[in-house]
Amino acid sequence: MDYNIKEVAQRLKSLREDCGISVEDIAAKTSVTKEQYIQMEEGKIDISVSFIYKCAEIFGVDLVEIITGQNPKLGKYSIVRSGKGLPIDRRAGFSYQHMAYLFKDKRIEPVFVEAPYEEEAQDKPITLSVHDGQEFDYILEGTLKCVFDGKFEILEAGDAVYYNSTTPHGMIATNGKPCKFLAILIKK
Repeated sequence: MDYNIKEVAQRLKSLREDCGISVEDIAAKTSVTKEQYIQMEEGKIDISVSFIYKCAEIFGVDLVEIITGQNPKLGKYSIVRSGKGLPIDRRAGFSYQHMAYLFKDKRIEPVFVEAPYEEEAQDKPITLSVHDGQEFDYILEGTLKCVFDGKFEILEAGDAVYYNSTTPHGMIATNGKPCKFLAILIKK
């Protein structure tokens, strides 16, 4: 179930048009400029997972439908084997695997995340994002430097954080190694 940015961009445009939402309105609802939104719809700039998540909520569709063009079908249970999650590599360097992409009507979006260690990122501002709902992150391996509304926290293997995801937040791997964690995005 691979995908590419041009296909995701086309699905965003089609969904927006089907819902009768103007470019100005969707840009305002997703907290981007009209110009940025147009560039995303044209597949000219990267589209973050949190942005796709916001759009899925607005359009009333499953996140996986925007990413793959396929609607999840399973309703009783879904198994995803190790390393077989739906890849949704949307943030440079980070890799994401959706761990319940085949299950329909999800109340949560469970995602396995691998954050690379990048020496040059250690002294730069951390990129922030916001989206509706709440989030729970559980650190499996490595160390994660997080910022929540301007406050920094260091999380290590076995640590967890639960937060309101409308709070500006961001994270990078620290301590010289990549970090692996399970992120559970909880719909509002």
